[in-house]
Amino acid sequence: MTTETIGTDAGDARITWHPAKKPRLVLAVSHGAGGGIEARDLKALAAVLPAHGVTVALVEQPWRVAGKKVAPAPRTLDVGWRGLWPALAAPGLPVISGGRSAGARVACRTAVELGAHAVLALSFPLHPPGRPEKSRADELLGAGVPTLVVQGGNDPFGKPEEFPDGDHELIEVPYGDHGFAVPKRAPLDQAEAVAIVTDGVVKWVESLG
Repeated sequence: MTTETIGTDAGDARITWHPAKKPRLVLAVSHGAGGGIEARDLKALAAVLPAHGVTVALVEQPWRVAGKKVAPAPRTLDVGWRGLWPALAAPGLPVISGGRSAGARVACRTAVELGAHAVLALSFPLHPPGRPEKSRADELLGAGVPTLVVQGGNDPFGKPEEFPDGDHELIEVPYGDHGFAVPKRAPLDQAEAVAIVTDGVVKWVESLG
């Protein structure tokens, strides 16, 4: 594991690399607007995917590196992601652009422009909680590359059944909330919920070729 600081037009960002021994892809994933790369799904992917030939780059956006509590506007998030991209592409491998929540929106918005191989959207915030009329489906549907959505069954930002039909795959984490936490009364435990995420991503990555 190595950490690299990258200057962008939105400030310094940080990449924590989890390298595969014989990598064939890079999965770059960033955090959401309310958390960092310590999110359970991001940590799990970084632990599991390198054994499957995928180098994982956990990306911290400039606002997070600067110690701020609140994420900036989407446009500024995109600026940071664009500034990081040359470092993500430097290994010379196809790059899967990914993120959770706000980071998933960034990945979708910039995928075609940056030449992403595919998009991984973890807990895509389809709409603000309780505001289904404020849909962000156009961002997801406009990704323009193979896209996998992993969504909690009880995500207040959009349950799996709310997602529109489109050129994307969707994996449901039953009973999971926006952070894929499951209630204690659920018929699966937290480790099983996280395994649904990692197993699903591994299978999808292998299908990409």
